[in-house]
Amino acid sequence: MPEFDFASLSLRDALDLALLIEEEAQERYQEFADNLSLHHTPDAAHFYADMAGFEAKHRAAIEARRNALFGDAPMRISSATLWDVEAPEFDQARIYMTAREAMEVALASEVKAHDFYDAALEHVTSPDVRSLFEDLRADELEHQELIKGMLARMPPDDDPGDFDEDEPVAQ
Repeated sequence: MPEFDFASLSLRDALDLALLIEEEAQERYQEFADNLSLHHTPDAAHFYADMAGFEAKHRAAIEARRNALFGDAPMRISSATLWDVEAPEFDQARIYMTAREAMEVALASEVKAHDFYDAALEHVTSPDVRSLFEDLRADELEHQELIKGMLARMPPDDDPGDFDEDEPVAQ
């Protein structure tokens, strides 16, 4: 978990933190979608593109709330202070992964985000920040249920097919 003094977070800073977390996840999912598209893994690429869209919508809702409360006040939280709070880790996307495998990676990321907000709540003292983090934690549970539902509808034999990885070639 990133090092923050959650007890002293203002609502503005907490909203900025949530925005950065969603932005990082959106960018990572889009990167996965782009990479898997290049490697002819369309089902997983499509799922990751959808996840990037979901993260963008969640970010937009948080941003609207922040703008309504604080206008264009500058951010005081930096993206350098967080790392993979909700975003899947870089090595989670693999060439030829199935849509089921992509969903399992996303589910683990939603659990990770829920756990982040849950752990942060132990240190939050501001009622406004507490309410925001409780809402965000609940959102992450909803996202988990959505992905679990998708997984339940996936055929058990979701198979990427017979892919032969390219043999290494001399340079």
